Amino acid sequence: MNFLSGVMLNNDLLQQIKGNFPYEPTEEQEITIKFFVDFLFSPKSESVLLLKGYAGTGKTTLISALVKTIRHIRSKCVLLAPTGRAAKVFAQNASHPAYTIHKKIYRQKTFSNEMDNFQLAPNLHRDTLFIVDEASMIANEGLAGAAFGTGRLLDDLIQYVYSGEGCRLMLIGDTAQLPPVGEEESPALCPEMLAGYGLEVMECRLTHVVRQLETSGILYNATRLRKQIVGEDFFSLPVVKATGFADIRIITGSELIEAISDSYDHAGMDETMIICRSNKRANLYNRGIRNTILYREDELNSGDLLMVAKNNYYWGSENKELDFIANGDVAVVRRMRRVREMYGFRFADVVLTFPDYDDLELEVKVLLDTLHSDTPALTREQSEHLFNAVQEDYKDITVKRERMKKLKEDPYYNALQVKYAYAVTCHKAQGGQWKRVFIDQGYMTEDMLTPDYLALYGFHPYYGNALSGELAQRTVNREPGTVERKEVEAFQFYQELLSDYSGSS
Repeated sequence: MNFLSGVMLNNDLLQQIKGNFPYEPTEEQEITIKFFVDFLFSPKSESVLLLKGYAGTGKTTLISALVKTIRHIRSKCVLLAPTGRAAKVFAQNASHPAYTIHKKIYRQKTFSNEMDNFQLAPNLHRDTLFIVDEASMIANEGLAGAAFGTGRLLDDLIQYVYSGEGCRLMLIGDTAQLPPVGEEESPALCPEMLAGYGLEVMECRLTHVVRQLETSGILYNATRLRKQIVGEDFFSLPVVKATGFADIRIITGSELIEAISDSYDHAGMDETMIICRSNKRANLYNRGIRNTILYREDELNSGDLLMVAKNNYYWGSENKELDFIANGDVAVVRRMRRVREMYGFRFADVVLTFPDYDDLELEVKVLLDTLHSDTPALTREQSEHLFNAVQEDYKDITVKRERMKKLKEDPYYNALQVKYAYAVTCHKAQGGQWKRVFIDQGYMTEDMLTPDYLALYGFHPYYGNALSGELAQRTVNREPGTVERKEVEAFQFYQELLSDYSGSS
């Protein structure tokens, strides 16, 4: 039985999708809508639709129209994304709940600190379309294949979806984006890889940029960069054109503090972001911004912006509005209570509000150690140490299941891992949206160029998707010794950044 058998006629569905599309579709978009319909009416249940699209080509709007139509005809769909933040943005754009892939397809066998304790959950859905956004981030090996299920996320996703009766999968992404960590290409966007699962692959592409191409410097430079990537031109530094565009400008180091301060005053602190290549550089910026621009001396102050560094299912579990606190979620410190050292770590009781959830207020326990670390969150060794140390408090409980239950409910073990959110790595920024973004390229020479650098920086098409306001780019493509003394004196943390121009990330 096909996915929409007996629901409506092929042409009726096509017209409904077009009716929910807010613009007159381009020729490419018309073809894509027809692909949607052919895919949903296909008699072959084991088929997959692969939608590749450049920034500004209308992917988001098309998917929103599709989801709206599916809901209208009382059919079923599930929206997924590789990260919590990407899932939240996907949900907002589509006006439909979205989940992380991990949360949806895995379940924990028994509670422990071991990540390989998660197995594939049964798919109880029937006749359901699973739509996955940001599919370029889906790993199948390498460093990102952390030990959930088989350790191969794409394998597990395919297995989960097609184990459900009448279910099928749609993957959305952009081949110009970075592949998963440790992999040379994005396996989920490779038709040959998908066909290897025995699936019939339907592939469509959106290449015609329709969103603000003439007036947007972001999209203009994203398109130029894409051509450089497609042409495999990895031997010259990307040239950024800023003249003639209102949404992009190149600034020098001496202008940086004033530019960030101006953005805080006019766009707002929560609508301003500095994007860096590494946690080390993000830490330098966060420290410099708090000390030099915000004049904050305490470790945490009321009004500080924090970004969650790891999914947390403990603090939001009793709140219908929140469900869980996702990796990448931003929170604002409202009140700081006591700080306590326990188990070799430092913890603080803090009242946070979450702007993305109508300023929902929660009192949580946060782990202060991750604020300053150069790692994304606690290392595996640190996590194991915390697990074992907290478990010692419950060693008098002889029944392991009961002891694990107590540990699972322990607020220190479940402390929220956070970092300052004034500057973040590009991986943390994935799925985010801000009005003004500052990109730190760092010191680069032509011999340091790699394909990843071009995909990661310059003007990556992903940021073209994310940005709607002014993009200010700090360029430091000079030898450190050529930076004028007055620029160094202009702000304290710039000097620290200069010392880090080794070309490594």
